[in-house]
Amino acid sequence: MDLKLHEQQRAVCERFHTQFFACDMHLKLGVSLNVKSGARPLNGMRINADRGTNGWFIWAGETFSQNPDFFVPLHGEHLKEWAPLALPYLALPPGWRFLLAEGYEDVWEDLTLLGQ
Repeated sequence: MDLKLHEQQRAVCERFHTQFFACDMHLKLGVSLNVKSGARPLNGMRINADRGTNGWFIWAGETFSQNPDFFVPLHGEHLKEWAPLALPYLALPPGWRFLLAEGYEDVWEDLTLLGQ
């Protein structure tokens, strides 16, 4: 992992008083196709990793769709091209969310993502 990115991720976790939970960028995450086009805001939520995933789901825009085709699998490494704005937040642990746009940040714990 890029040392600078690792430091940015640690800083985000420290700022929000949560543990650093490394994200294996070689595993897949769920992403909506409009993320690649740069739509905003950028939303992320992390559940527990399962079956070769790192637990992240990332989408763009105001609406979360229940459509089974809304998320497509993407190796985490490709997020560098698709959504670099999200990269510093990917070490947040399962049960955390973010909402981002240029100049805007909202990060919070959501234990409902873990079934609690």
